[in-house]
Amino acid sequence: MMNDLRPIKLTDEAWEKLGKVSTATLTSQLILHGFKNCFLNGVRPLKPDNKMIGYAVTVRFVPAREDMPARMADLSVNPQRLAVESVGPDDVLVMDGRGETRGAVFGDVMALRMAVLGAAGFVTDGSVRDTPACEEIDLPIYLKEQQATRSNLYHHPADWNVVIGCGGVLIEPGDVIVGDGEGVVAIPAHVAESVAMASYEQEVREMHVLEMVKAGRSTLEIYPPNEETQAEFEAWRIEKGL
Repeated sequence: MMNDLRPIKLTDEAWEKLGKVSTATLTSQLILHGFKNCFLNGVRPLKPDNKMIGYAVTVRFVPAREDMPARMADLSVNPQRLAVESVGPDDVLVMDGRGETRGAVFGDVMALRMAVLGAAGFVTDGSVRDTPACEEIDLPIYLKEQQATRSNLYHHPADWNVVIGCGGVLIEPGDVIVGDGEGVVAIPAHVAESVAMASYEQEVREMHVLEMVKAGRSTLEIYPPNEETQAEFEAWRIEKGL
């Protein structure tokens, strides 16, 4: 289902192009768009071949206090459970784990539930438990650490679909979240369409550069492009149908 708080919906063309670009390229384009802090620090893929694109559904955790487990016992108001049950296709659940890795914020049951609901992925700057089982579930998972200990010894879910910080990056509900083998980028929703288009253009140009480097050309000659290499690029792009 589509999240009601999603501020934008990317065009099909932009969505397709996001699937063809790297997080490295996205960070370069985000800098050109005025955003220098969008790559989640310390967050890595559980499986190196992960690829993920979706809209952020957020959960905020707070430090543990002894009276909180009893208050969280009513699962009908538990923010983590509500968020998990809310996700649908194209949603990425992003949990602000505060960088605290001693207690996991997510495990295999929640991962399987999200996979059944068709979610696009899960991200936390905290830790995940049951990771051997999670690796077998069809859900891209990004995490800071693996941890067997349950969450409520160290923190509790406090709210969902609010502005959070994850990996040192501000994330709003509905921001576009992209993950690959290198990590995760959070793209502010209002620039996501433009960033997607510009990133694809950068990747196409760099494909040509890589071909020239493989052919023995010097980077001093071809990068950045001059008038001659620009003409070569335009002819190459027509030939490749890009």
